[in-house]
Amino acid sequence: MNQVADPHASYPTLTNGQYAFFFDVDGTLAAIQSRPEAVFIPEQVIAQLQQLSAHSQGALALVSGRPIEQLDALAAPWKGPAAGVHGAERRDAEGHLQRISLPSEVEQALRTELQDAMAAWPGTQLEVKGMAFALHYRQAMQHEQDVLRLAEQSVRRFPGLALQPGKCVVEIKPQGIDKGAAIRDFMQQPPFAGRTPVFIGDDLTDEKGFAAVNAAQGISIKVGEGATQANYRLEDVNAVYGWLEKTLLLSEQDNVGKEFRL
Repeated sequence: MNQVADPHASYPTLTNGQYAFFFDVDGTLAAIQSRPEAVFIPEQVIAQLQQLSAHSQGALALVSGRPIEQLDALAAPWKGPAAGVHGAERRDAEGHLQRISLPSEVEQALRTELQDAMAAWPGTQLEVKGMAFALHYRQAMQHEQDVLRLAEQSVRRFPGLALQPGKCVVEIKPQGIDKGAAIRDFMQQPPFAGRTPVFIGDDLTDEKGFAAVNAAQGISIKVGEGATQANYRLEDVNAVYGWLEKTLLLSEQDNVGKEFRL
């Protein structure tokens, strides 16, 4: 594996390697906000992602719980490979989109039940993603147990669904869908295939992604505190920006070196 890492550092230094980059968004490329719609990725960070994607021949993807439509809006004008709703949606490097959908009768019944129940808990928010639902309680922590109980009841009622806990949110999604599976799928296709995977994320939803990357002898980086399977850690979103800037600089130097060696 082409990994050069300082064993005394909390994060790896990437040089002289062929890497495939995977980034979570909320809490990783974008600071957490009180409401999901207030989240943004700074313009400079988007520009750096574009450059890193170019240097890695397009082997860079966003892997998020958000739908791909929202990822495109957050990362505009860049539009590349992406896995949305934890992999229920996936767009490859060729632009082909795959999507797993819930049966319409299940989606409609579940939407109505969740809306009616959460309307009684001020400060909670239901985010409808089509094939998944996110139940937010960041602004109503007193209703955390109510929301979790509602989600558990919903999954028991509708076979084929699973829970995905996160930071002040619990999601209801199809079974067998997770970020690890999405990353494995990307790694089987160009331009990702044959490269060393690098995944950065911050939440419980990213742990299966870390596990998949570790199994492939890649580099997994956890943002923030908490137990994790990741091999490295960055303190916060600003530390991610610093790592991204350093990684881009090393990538540029590596590409210049290759030109001189031709």
